[in-house]
Amino acid sequence: MSLAELRRHFGVSRDTMAEWLWGLPNPEWTSRPNAKDDLRDEAVALRGEGCSVPDIAAILGVAKSTAYLWTRHLPLRRTDEGADERRRRHLERMREARWEPHRKARQEERRAVAAEAAASVGELSHRDLLMLGAVAYWCEGAKEKPWRPTSLPLQFINSDETLILLFLRFVEALGVDRAALRYRLSIHESADVAAATRSWAEVVGVPPGQFQRATLKTHKPSTVRRNIGDSYRGCLVVYVPKSARLYWIVEGIMRGIALGEPADEGR
Repeated sequence: MSLAELRRHFGVSRDTMAEWLWGLPNPEWTSRPNAKDDLRDEAVALRGEGCSVPDIAAILGVAKSTAYLWTRHLPLRRTDEGADERRRRHLERMREARWEPHRKARQEERRAVAAEAAASVGELSHRDLLMLGAVAYWCEGAKEKPWRPTSLPLQFINSDETLILLFLRFVEALGVDRAALRYRLSIHESADVAAATRSWAEVVGVPPGQFQRATLKTHKPSTVRRNIGDSYRGCLVVYVPKSARLYWIVEGIMRGIALGEPADEGR
């Protein structure tokens, strides 16, 4: 019988009937199917293995509050340090197994979208290269300062190889031979300087021996850095000798882009 039927049969209030039935499970026929029943069962099983609520939420892809509601009736068993480490590795494997197909599908979609976008660019004109290169340089290149109004040669520094390659095409559009360029690495002293030099040399298409001596940044252990490991290659500095007049050209292009009109003499 349902709760309403029992109340009518005995003629008592809802609170009284709830007190009488406290601790008794609901009849099977009163339960409704839930799309997340499988996830709830999996959450209970994970809790039984000693998983915390945040771990369960991360593995199943649900909110922490949901994972808590599903497992709050199960206390977390304390385990020794070795068991904690084994459980952590087990959870990591489960998380990878669950989300790896989604990541692969997303990566494939990303590659397809990027390939389509790259194909839509087509061949850049000389004018396109001049404007794109000037904007990139004005964002990332060395520029004159009010307290240092001296003519500067072009000097571009970046850790992104696509911007480096764009700058190389830009200086070629300005009439500079790539063989005249100079390269130098700016990198933390704790990194593998030789490996980073080889990697950048391959990007720009020159022998590693053509690089100038690297500028080493002092390593500070107290600083939290994420650009570490084998993927860290530092920044590449590209120097264009005798290019003060080219700097004026970049300055003029940027003024034309920003103002939409030629710059006045003396400004």
